[in-house]
Amino acid sequence: MTAPSAGPRRRTRGGTDTVRRSTLAEEFGLVLEAGGPGLDLRGWIDGHRDEIRADLDRFGAVLFRGFLVPGPEGFGACARGISPTLLDYLERAAPRDEVAPGVFTSTEMAADQWIPLHHEMSYSHNWPSLLYFYCDVPSRTQGATPLASERTVFPLIPTEIRDRFLRHGVRYVRNYSEELDLPWQQVFQTTDRAEVEAYCRDSGTEFEWIGRDGLRTTAVRQATAVHPRTGETVWFNHAHLFHLTNLPADVSSALLSEYGMAGLPRNAYFGDGEVIDDEVVRLVGDLYRDNSVRFPWRSGDVLIVDNFLATHGREPFEGDRRILVAMSDLYVNRGSTK
Repeated sequence: MTAPSAGPRRRTRGGTDTVRRSTLAEEFGLVLEAGGPGLDLRGWIDGHRDEIRADLDRFGAVLFRGFLVPGPEGFGACARGISPTLLDYLERAAPRDEVAPGVFTSTEMAADQWIPLHHEMSYSHNWPSLLYFYCDVPSRTQGATPLASERTVFPLIPTEIRDRFLRHGVRYVRNYSEELDLPWQQVFQTTDRAEVEAYCRDSGTEFEWIGRDGLRTTAVRQATAVHPRTGETVWFNHAHLFHLTNLPADVSSALLSEYGMAGLPRNAYFGDGEVIDDEVVRLVGDLYRDNSVRFPWRSGDVLIVDNFLATHGREPFEGDRRILVAMSDLYVNRGSTK
């Protein structure tokens, strides 16, 4: 579902501080567009921080368009205007480069592939509450960052599927190596095995060193999460993204033949170890995609996403595309893994 702009439009004023408001869909995805050139986004954020936080609780995401954002460093400053401490990427699931303090390239995956909609780091015991995206270079075609509201999708997941996940949680098995996926040194941002082992113990993750320099981890994590401010329960896991069916059929067949089920780069099971049916994860992925909204990126756009209330993904694209990301407000799940 594509909705470039919908909902009522109004203006907020404060001297030359004129901003138009609209939404991507009904009560989801607020768009704040500068009424004229040269309106500095960091300065505007400083005067509207509490309002932006409230808008994120209400709309799940806020897109800033037409503001002055001076490059990656300026984008980082805007993110710090919302929350002063930006997060690093630990327990990574994709390669990234840091281009400014706390500012990273987005997931580096082949341009012709979809990245399914997901919650950032929902496979972990902790995750960012807020995500920030900055369009440095828009793609020539496609390349949108689709968004889907949990308030729409979660009620659509059949009760029997929800109940099974809630009883057991999700079990993630990952194998790290240069040949298969990311090496553990890149995922955990260290070359010290003792540091990795300490992180795994602290996060309730089982680990096993494989061969000369391989690592396998197993962790049971939550299926849902509760928003820390609104109190809403949302679907919050990576089962549909880590599941074997997310790979092309020829790739999964080759990996299974070479490494077996236990040796796959990543896979997801029910928390009790039982296999998740292909149809289940496909249904969840399809619900996110079918209920998503998207907009064409413009140079200088900044998007803030509440990582509890909204999922995000990536369309395939052609041409150059450079979307930068930052994260803040670390949430540590100290409750049940279910």
